[in-house]
Amino acid sequence: MKLDIQSIHFTADQKLIEFIQQKVDKLETFYDRFVDGEVFLRVQKNSDNSRDNKVVEIKLRLPGDTLVAKKHGVSFEAATDEATESLRRQVKKYKEKILDKSGA
Repeated sequence: MKLDIQSIHFTADQKLIEFIQQKVDKLETFYDRFVDGEVFLRVQKNSDNSRDNKVVEIKLRLPGDTLVAKKHGVSFEAATDEATESLRRQVKKYKEKILDKSGA
């Protein structure tokens, strides 16, 4: 799947970009009609010294819809894991909705 990965106010290394691409590509096993996707990586400045300051936001475009997941984590990898898991659940619900409409 074509992904546009944007790291805001820092430069993401190639290893992180490949990790994110691999995780998002796995979602295609659940649904193969994704149009494209965007990933935003941010380091959030917290007033308290919380370690969950890495933010990953993933937007996946489907024909006629968009799925979004935004997660915080101690690392970009952890936040990506959570976001892709959230998207996996959303994709399953989306497919059920599509099947219900076509079967009704």
